[in-house]
Amino acid sequence: MIAEIGHCLLWIALALALLQIIAGVAEVRGHAPMAPLRALAVGQGALTIIAFACLIWLFMQSDMSVELVARNSHSAKPMLYKIAGAWGNHEGSMLLWLSILGASGAGVALFERRLAPQTLSATLVAQAALSLGFFAFLLLVSNPFKRLIPAAAEGMGLNPLLQDPGLAMHPPTLYLGYVGLSVAFSFAVGALITRDIGPNFARAMRPWVLGAWIFLTIGITAGSYWAYYELGWGGWWFWDPVENASLMPWLAATALLHSVSVTATRDALRAWTVMLAVVAFSMSMIGTFIVRSGLLTSVHAFAVDPERGSFILALLGIYIGGALCLFALRVGAMAEGKRFALLSREGALVINNLLFSVILAVVLVGTLYPILAEALGDKISVGPPYYNRAAGVPALILVAVMAVGPLLRWRNDDGEKLRRWGVIFLVILALAIVLWVLAAPSLHLLSLLGLSLAAGVAVLSIAPLWGRNLRRTPLPIWGMVIAHLGCAVALAGMAAESSFIQERLTAVRIGESTTVGDWRVELSDIRPVVGPNWTALEGVLLVRRGGSQWVVRPQSRNFTDPPTETNEAALLTRWNGQLYAVLGANAGDGRWQLRLWWKPLVWWIWAGGGMIALGGFMALVGRVRPLMLLRGWIARLRERRARRQGVSA
Repeated sequence: MIAEIGHCLLWIALALALLQIIAGVAEVRGHAPMAPLRALAVGQGALTIIAFACLIWLFMQSDMSVELVARNSHSAKPMLYKIAGAWGNHEGSMLLWLSILGASGAGVALFERRLAPQTLSATLVAQAALSLGFFAFLLLVSNPFKRLIPAAAEGMGLNPLLQDPGLAMHPPTLYLGYVGLSVAFSFAVGALITRDIGPNFARAMRPWVLGAWIFLTIGITAGSYWAYYELGWGGWWFWDPVENASLMPWLAATALLHSVSVTATRDALRAWTVMLAVVAFSMSMIGTFIVRSGLLTSVHAFAVDPERGSFILALLGIYIGGALCLFALRVGAMAEGKRFALLSREGALVINNLLFSVILAVVLVGTLYPILAEALGDKISVGPPYYNRAAGVPALILVAVMAVGPLLRWRNDDGEKLRRWGVIFLVILALAIVLWVLAAPSLHLLSLLGLSLAAGVAVLSIAPLWGRNLRRTPLPIWGMVIAHLGCAVALAGMAAESSFIQERLTAVRIGESTTVGDWRVELSDIRPVVGPNWTALEGVLLVRRGGSQWVVRPQSRNFTDPPTETNEAALLTRWNGQLYAVLGANAGDGRWQLRLWWKPLVWWIWAGGGMIALGGFMALVGRVRPLMLLRGWIARLRERRARRQGVSA
């Protein structure tokens, strides 16, 4: 009965989305009040969320009469993976997408008060139109509540590679980012319809863009670490097309975040803001198409049915094609906004946007070209060498511009502060290059520049705090500083890991040892281990360096539902890197395969990603209106207390 309730709720929510479009169009034309439109948006969001809760309940109860549960769950799975299994598949993940989409539309309807009524109505119409397409997709070709007759005796289980706590975090955070960009898209479409593009429009859009960017950053960082330790390959980024599918929206969202901030505070870059809002959501849709079209075979790719891919491709054409046509019709009449000099913070942000666009184009071509070539009968693989050569130099230039931009004034700058800090930056850069050349003469040029730039950027990232009263510095400034410092930390980790990584593949007997870098690793024992729905052989490794000793325990696991063997890497983290150990198969003669890596500073990559997300969160908190009012109230209380103390003294 729960499945039928969930299915029915989706149909009712679809009807509300259709009514929302009709009511919104009437409101834009001035023929209807606003209240019913807001109520329809809230009702649609609530019903969709309840429908998704029904799906989670079916997974928790292991209801094998529902085809989706039978194909992607098992009664013996731990509860965490039963719940996460609800979105660890094609239909469930799309229902999660739709639930967040509906909740976002409800949030806009409930809390947005800065836009003109007609612009807000047009925005809610655009959001409902997005929901309508995905409702049709779920109900017509990807029904998550489809019954299985007769019911299965037992489920087929979840892909063991997905049976990890990362699954509980990675897809939801990414989807929150994707759907946050859908709200920015709807704002842009609404503003284009009513020709209301200005600071108020940008201020309304900015929290959604910032929130989406934070979740995308967390999702990509968590997904990278998940793949790093779960797949047992020792890499943190593989330029897999599905990884690129999440990177492309992040690149566009980062450019959009900077652009919308300029429009909100300085009334400039209006066309950039609208265009990037469309491009950012386009990248989310393209990523959705890549993952669910059946074009790829990947642990990330859920669908193998071309019909579903064709449906998403049609939605992509309708939404993105329509938005681009609307932009082309309106851009000629769009007000330019306030002008600025090239040597200004706005000028630096324009260069920033151009470089992000170049990198985005490189990743997009590298992702789509092999797919198009294969469709034409020519199988081509695009790997790290292409991305490193094509995107490496623009990325390093982007990092340098990122460090310099916050030092410039708005509108126009005389360059004095830039010259002063520029000299410091160049001195640090030159010293770092000399030191690295002396320490590692064979260092690759890109790695040398990356390590050296990281040092310079780390110093310049804190320059905006110089001379400020740190206690009175606004949270958005702190957020910018921490995010930029996080970029320097992540860059240092990427360059160090790729330059100084050491690997050892060997086979040893129990009691024998091997070395990797300055680590000595001894295979002490092999013992069986039983988990909740798996069995494993666990290696006990004694790890020594200097006078210290540690124990790490890599595992080779076997799952029965479905039958799969996986490697669980063991990680030993120190301040200057990680030792990464994988237990392989029995090589015969009592020997066991071991694969060992020493990865200098590799964990800095994810620490930097966490700092970037933290910086975004601080900026968001600093701009949320209720919190701003609370901080102002606390500041006034402090001032009154200080005045009273002065009078009594």
